[in-house]
Amino acid sequence: MILWNSFVLAFSALLPLINPLGSALVFLGLVGEASPQTYRILARRIAINTAIFLAVIELLGSALLNFFGISLPIVQLSGGMVVAAIGWSLLNEKDAQAATNNKKMELEARTEAHDETLSQKTFYPFTFPITAGPGTVVVMLTLSAHASDHVVSTNVLAHLGVFLAAVVLCALVYICYAFAPAITRAIPPSTAHGVLRVIAFILLCIGVQIAWNGLSALIATLHLT
Repeated sequence: MILWNSFVLAFSALLPLINPLGSALVFLGLVGEASPQTYRILARRIAINTAIFLAVIELLGSALLNFFGISLPIVQLSGGMVVAAIGWSLLNEKDAQAATNNKKMELEARTEAHDETLSQKTFYPFTFPITAGPGTVVVMLTLSAHASDHVVSTNVLAHLGVFLAAVVLCALVYICYAFAPAITRAIPPSTAHGVLRVIAFILLCIGVQIAWNGLSALIATLHLT
């Protein structure tokens, strides 16, 4: 049960941020005209890079918090507020392509080396920040802290659930990126917009729940003192 709950929580929180369909639109615009084999090769490398990137953050999240002396309830409270804010902003997007356009504008502001080959861009900017941006890093740290808030016997299962969610999302990234030209032609923008709104509301609720868990733990310490 701990494994499944952790998987569902992590998958629901990371899905709107990684947003395989929305990121695939940016990826398609950057790659442009290319053979299907080129898309598949790039998609495989990006998916692997993203999985490794998220795994490192998940594994080192607790160590980073201990290094800076930050308690788990504080991370849950602040991280939950960040997740809820992201969900609220996505819920109030006026344009279905707004999230995609924001990613594209961010990329154009950061990327100037247009003469680099596509293979040299598999990590930056295709993996970071196109697929997994700063928001994803914050959420992964929050999920790692939330998974550590268990007894030792279930701690490993909770972290495993987060990692499995990241792997499944990376598989979706591969599918969306590898078949980006066909997928973007098949899905109407209105459908993608409706799905995004539902996911954004779920993300808002998840953020509030995580923040409440942290706040409850802090309130309990006040009663003890």
